[in-house]
Amino acid sequence: METNPSASACCAPSVPAVARPSTRSLPGPGSPARGVRGMVALPGGAFLMGTEDADGFPADGEGPVRSVRVPPFLIDVCAVRNDEYAAFVADTGYVTDAERLGWSYVFAGFLPAALRRGAPRPPGTPWWCAVAGAAWHEPAGPGSGLDGLGDHPVVHVSWYDAAAYASWAGKRLPTEAEWEYAARGGLEQARYPWGDELDPDGEYRCNIWRGTFPTRNTAADGYRGTAPVDAFAPNGYGLHNTSGNVWEWCADRWSAGRVIRGGSHLCHASYCNRYRVAARTANTPDSSTGHTGFRCVRDAP
Repeated sequence: METNPSASACCAPSVPAVARPSTRSLPGPGSPARGVRGMVALPGGAFLMGTEDADGFPADGEGPVRSVRVPPFLIDVCAVRNDEYAAFVADTGYVTDAERLGWSYVFAGFLPAALRRGAPRPPGTPWWCAVAGAAWHEPAGPGSGLDGLGDHPVVHVSWYDAAAYASWAGKRLPTEAEWEYAARGGLEQARYPWGDELDPDGEYRCNIWRGTFPTRNTAADGYRGTAPVDAFAPNGYGLHNTSGNVWEWCADRWSAGRVIRGGSHLCHASYCNRYRVAARTANTPDSSTGHTGFRCVRDAP
């Protein structure tokens, strides 16, 4: 199955093949005790995965709806925070792919004019800038820092970077089936983790683009960029932000990439309503952006 190239580019631009850093082996498993706090145990079982929703993207392979069974497992209630990733880096000296490559993709609207001017942009997606020095600890480029963002999801992490953290924490990345089962929160075939209406009774339930993409974001839901990992009410399983905020890496391969799920704060119905719980896309495993993070799982004891 192939990805939809235009959709993939707008949702998660990829590092050009000629610029890719060499990959490396993952670190050995860390102590499982590191990662127990902040997880919820799910019983597993059969659920209906996928959708045939008219608002979906057939090229993304969202359907057909099928019964899938997952074993019991534990999953992070929230995406991995900047503070948690900082602890991993401090303990291991790990260097992310964006740091090794020397740049990462940042949304143009978050950049000062000096960084925006002349920054390379992927074809067809002028809202993305390849910013020298952008990395997990400087998400908007040199000097931006993480002040006030310790409880926000770590971004500018590749699939390899996410898998390295998961291994250190005694965890792993979720399979796509585990991710969707957990994100649904026990609701069968609902469009979102809370039901079928995006903003029930006018209440905002997720962090997505509000306004006209890519020129005007009203931030009506409270956030222009990332939100704290526990912002908004959790789903029925106690998980926060499985729609919007940041894309989340999964273990599964998809064509030449790895699956990402959940949508982000840059998703808008006019071009990418992939904040629906069955929506999916992919990116190459060495690519990083300012709107992609991850959460981890563990096998049930």
